[in-house]
Amino acid sequence: MRGFYIGRFQPYHNGHHRMVEEIADEVDELVLGIGSAGDSHSPRNPFTAGERVMMVTKSVVDLDVTTYAVPIEDLDRNSVWVSHVQSMSPAFDVAYSNNPLVIQLFSEAGVEVRQSPMFNRDVLEGTELRARMIHDDDWRHLVPDAVVDVVEEIDGIERIQRVSASDANGDATDE
Repeated sequence: MRGFYIGRFQPYHNGHHRMVEEIADEVDELVLGIGSAGDSHSPRNPFTAGERVMMVTKSVVDLDVTTYAVPIEDLDRNSVWVSHVQSMSPAFDVAYSNNPLVIQLFSEAGVEVRQSPMFNRDVLEGTELRARMIHDDDWRHLVPDAVVDVVEEIDGIERIQRVSASDANGDATDE
């Protein structure tokens, strides 16, 4: 059985990793959809799809499941989003998500959706991790070691701090 799990993974963190470990116990193969693949270099989406593929691939290498990391660009039409995902991904039997919209869209398309518990959601959340990176707070223990390596390799902290900075008028660059 092949499962599908999508996330923005900005960055891939220990909460994602715990969910992937749980899914790996249920499937033979796992497709990891790298959502919002076209977005990067912003405070909300600082990392490129390729960088996130590296984070995910290096983090799951020791799991006993064949994995495929597939970038999925955003589509502004929810009614055809599932067919878009399916066209970009190896075929899968079941989707995993806790996102209400994703659950709704897959369900309407006749795809079985399974949910799993969230892990330490108060700190294992992308917004919290990115804020810690921006403010040079402790974040490394919240992600797999492989993600730390990738962030360091690409100078990711410098990038997220720079793209989150305000210009001379005090306006955030993301506005």
